[in-house]
This record gives sequence, structure tokens and C-alpha cells, in this order.
Amino acid sequence: MGDLYDIGVGEHRAFWADSAADEVEAHVDGEPIVIKGGVSPSGVPHLGHFNEIMRGYFVAEALRDRGHEVRQVFTTDDKDRLRKLPRKLADLEWNVVGLGEVDAGALGRNLGKPYTDIPDPFGCCDSYGAHFTELLRRSAAAIDVPIELVSNTERYESGGFDEAVEHVLEHRETARSVLGEFQEKIDEEYVPFFAQCSECGHLTETITGVDLDAGTVEYVCEDVAAGDETIEGCGHEGTATFREGKLPWRFEWPAQWLTLDVDFEPFGKDHAEGSWPSGETIAREVFDFEPPVPMVYEWFTLNGDALSSSAGNLITVDEVLELLEVEVLRYFFTKNPKKQRDFDVASLDQLVDEFDRFERIYFGTLEADEEETELAERAYPMVAGDELPDDQPVRIPYTFAAVLGMTDDRDLRVQMAQRSGHLPEGASETEMDAALSRVEKARAWAVRTDNEFNYRLAETLPDVEFDPETAAALDELADFVADGSPDGEALQEEIYETARRNDVPVGDFFGAGYRLFLDEDEGPRLGPFLAAMDESFVVDRLRRER
Repeated sequence: MGDLYDIGVGEHRAFWADSAADEVEAHVDGEPIVIKGGVSPSGVPHLGHFNEIMRGYFVAEALRDRGHEVRQVFTTDDKDRLRKLPRKLADLEWNVVGLGEVDAGALGRNLGKPYTDIPDPFGCCDSYGAHFTELLRRSAAAIDVPIELVSNTERYESGGFDEAVEHVLEHRETARSVLGEFQEKIDEEYVPFFAQCSECGHLTETITGVDLDAGTVEYVCEDVAAGDETIEGCGHEGTATFREGKLPWRFEWPAQWLTLDVDFEPFGKDHAEGSWPSGETIAREVFDFEPPVPMVYEWFTLNGDALSSSAGNLITVDEVLELLEVEVLRYFFTKNPKKQRDFDVASLDQLVDEFDRFERIYFGTLEADEEETELAERAYPMVAGDELPDDQPVRIPYTFAAVLGMTDDRDLRVQMAQRSGHLPEGASETEMDAALSRVEKARAWAVRTDNEFNYRLAETLPDVEFDPETAAALDELADFVADGSPDGEALQEEIYETARRNDVPVGDFFGAGYRLFLDEDEGPRLGPFLAAMDESFVVDRLRRER
């Protein structure tokens, strides 16, 4: 491919995954088609890691829809060395903690060792690498994406890389020459293999001899640069088998493609600018095979800043699912991978509104242009997954669900939702439960962001007193509600007018309403809030009767 962002070889497609599937079909002949992603297991598995998983998933589904057998594998590069300490970790219940809350020494004492040789700081898994992988597995299961997790450590130990390692070392002069095109400081002594020291367990880069017949290398455990730091070697001189070490990343990536028969791999733009050019060249000139079809995706940011496990700016899938339905999160990844997007927690209501519109277009209850309709018809079944509904689900708008979250009274929630028109009068208990399930998520959102919906309804009459003018205005507003069943905007306007007619400062009158209903001095837009509630309750509360 020329431009890695230019996915697809056929006609324009409404859904980018079909364009990528076109590209895959044009380049492969055999099944199963293998789609791969991968991650180095450091810190906390976060939403950014799922960019790669979800991009691969949608392409896999597009190919399956065309009758192809597809494997989606995801490698954990757990044979890599730990180069620095992460700022955050997560236990298996997704409690994110700092290093001071765990056995950080398990990490600090083991810099330079493979992730799978480092004790789990939480003491619950076989290693730090296994802990990370288990979190990744649980996250994928939570969003119903079936991936096949592949451990690099296990593949080295089982001999899955044997032939690739032997080939690279046999052709190390060619490998050295090719790598020199992409990496500085490649001298005539360089050998593309890291051996694990039998004394200290570090991965050392100093290889002094290769015995292809024996399948071994000679090494010296010397210091290794890790960013601005240095991981000290122990000086031991020894022998390691091909299974007691690993290939450097620039060779390991194409070796993964070769040994797993990879046909397609999405990856972030950082690899497009670095690892991919060397990977495809090494595939052709060292291993003598064609690399898989690539697809570059833009990163997305979190609240305007780069997602980073090491820096601690992250949000986990578990955290996101406290705020959003699975379908909404999956929908987020249907957006064009060419464009950078921000996952703004404060604005999640907009994402949910987009999803609700997308769903209505699919079910034909909302008219849209041809491309939007084609996209919804194609992508919605993949977003819904195995639980594709026969009928359009009842959805309560996210911000209104946040309003409902101001009370724990289910009956009041139902009354408010029905009165607002967001819950049909004839809805079954199952439909009501499904619709109301969004309330707890919207409530969690309001609390997390401390936004305008982070209030609680005063379910008993607060101990408040008002001056005669305000009391009269409240009674008059109660009569208005009782007589006319106004909608939110009409009631909002009437609050202004009632205050003016009774010579009550408008701000003070709104404040009186907030104290009556929330026992607070401020709150959401009062008119729509009151209009959604049970009319008799609103009237009685305005009259200070309950």
C-alpha cells in the first residue's frame, strides 16, 4: 500500500471496516484469515489498548459476514524487558492504585527482566505479565469481543519462534545490513538477539558467538540503556538457547507475522512512522515473505491529553462501562480510524446521543441521508453483537437519565420517564428495567464529573421558610402546574414570569425551587426538571405539603 491511511481498494464504503476487508480479500488466498494486534504489558490495560482490538474486531466481522473463516489473535509481548516503573497498576477487580499501595519492590528489583519473570505485585497471578494479560482478557470479555490471547513468552518456550530465530541468526549479516537502514549504531559485531542471563535474569544485548547447529548463543551480561536510565548487567558470561532469549522488536514483529500467518494488522500511527517501514522491509529482505495488510489508526486522547499507562492518564474499560452501555462503547470505535478523536468524559452525553441516533436510523425510526443509513445498517449489527434486538430498544436520553439518577425511588423514576415521554406507558417490566439501566450509568457520570446533574432529590420536605412574596409565588406556580400540565420550556418561562409578577428576584425564586426539591442552592434547569416529575408531587412540594 502507498498511503497507509488510504484503506480499501474498491468503491467507496460507508463503513471503514468494509474498505479494510476489501484490501484483505485482494491480498490473501487461504483461510483462516488471521487478524492480529499486540501490546507490551506495562502499567494498566486501558481504553487505548482497545483501539487496536476493536479495529481488528470490526474488520474480522466484516470478513466473517462475507463467509470467511477468521482468527483474531492478540499478542502480549510479555517476553519484553521491564524498562521503567509504571505510575499506576490495577488489581483484578480493576481498582487502580499507585506503586505505594502494592509490592513495588517486586518491580523495582526486576528491571531488565521479561514481564513473565517478574513477580505479580498483587501476589495473585504467576507473574506481572500474567496479571496484565488477565486484565486484558477480562476487558475483552466485558465488551464481548472474542480474541485469542497469545503469549510471546509461551511461544518462545514452546519453540514457536525457533525457525524464525534460527533464520535471522543464520542471515545475521543481511539482518544487520537491513536494520542499519532504520537504526543507528549497528556495527559489524551486532547480533539481532537478546539472551536472558542465567545469573541475574536480565535480557542482554551483547552476543559474542552463535552456534546454529547447537541452537545456542554466547553472551556477556552487560549494561543496557533504558531511555535516560541504565539497567546494570551482572557481567556473567554464558550460553543460552534460542528459547532462552528473544528477537529485538524490529525482527520479532515480522517473525510474529510469519509464525502466526498474519494477514492483517491495525496499529497506531507511532508504528507507521517507525516500526512498520522496518518490519515490512525485514519481512521481504530477511524472511522472504510478504507482510500482512496494514491499517494505521489515529490515537485518541482522554479529556484532551494523550492516554498513557506509564504517565497515569488513563481510563479502563471497567471504568467506562460504569458510565456507558457496552453497545455505546463499541459504537465509539466504529468512527473513522483516520481521524483523531477525544474521549471526553465530561461530554459523554453527546456520545450517547450519537449512538441513540445511530440506533434509530438502523431501525428506521429516524430519517437520515444515504451514507448515514448505509453505515447504520452495516455497522449496528456488529455493535449489537450476539444480542441484536428484533425491535428498537427503549432508550432514555442520557442527560434525562442523569436527572432520574437524582432519586433512588424506582416508581418515581418510572413516573418521571413516562411523563416526559421517554418511557412508553405500555412498556413491559423487562423494557422498563432495560431502559432504566442507563440511569445508574448516567448517575455515575454525574458524580464522576461533578456536573450540573450531580444532585439528589430531597425526597422529604426540607426544613425551609420563605418570605410572604416568595411563598405566594410558589403557590401561584403550583396552581399553574396543576392547571396546565406544562412541558419543560413552558414551565421554565413561567418560573420567570411568576417571579416578576410577585416582585421576587428571579435568582432568588429559582433558589427557592432548588431548596424545595434538592435542598441545595443550585441545580439543573428547573423547568424541565420539574416538568418531568410526577405532577401531584411537584404541586404538593411547591405548596410545601410534602
